[in-house]
Amino acid sequence: MQKQLAHTTIELIQGDITKAAVDAIVNAANKELVGGGGVDGAIRRAGGEAIVQECNEIRKRQGGCPTGTAVITTGGNLPAKSVIHTAGPVWQGGDAGESDLLASCYKECLRLASENEVNSVAFPSISTGVYGYPTEKAANVALQTIRDLAESGTKVPESIQFVLFDDATYNCYVEALSEL
Repeated sequence: MQKQLAHTTIELIQGDITKAAVDAIVNAANKELVGGGGVDGAIRRAGGEAIVQECNEIRKRQGGCPTGTAVITTGGNLPAKSVIHTAGPVWQGGDAGESDLLASCYKECLRLASENEVNSVAFPSISTGVYGYPTEKAANVALQTIRDLAESGTKVPESIQFVLFDDATYNCYVEALSEL
């Protein structure tokens, strides 16, 4: 499924983000930028040691990647030339600023994409794995944030994909994009 928003095409794909043929993929990282499971583990395994080394350098230089921020590294062995790492919020019931922090993840990733001349980017569903963010809510925050940026005239990539691993997540994003 896809939808045009201003000069940006949003496309939903069910699959493996490590195989996405885009300029950059987004990693749902932890704020320490050390290897984790889920999307982070898959990206590090597929991308190789270069990603790990750059994350180590960033951690030494600035202490990691605080929740709601993003950093960029090489894509290593991935088809994507870059990986944008962002640390999403842990779900605490919805009253601890989680939606603002999640929106900040998308804004910061797209800011880095623009600064690094990324024309196509693929996102996973940030924070919906072990961080427990309800997928329906996360999909709405993600897509509304991107819509707001695209329609405000902010420079965003021409192509934004959401590469979603399972049926349930994909279906939540389809519903959210349909209502956008």
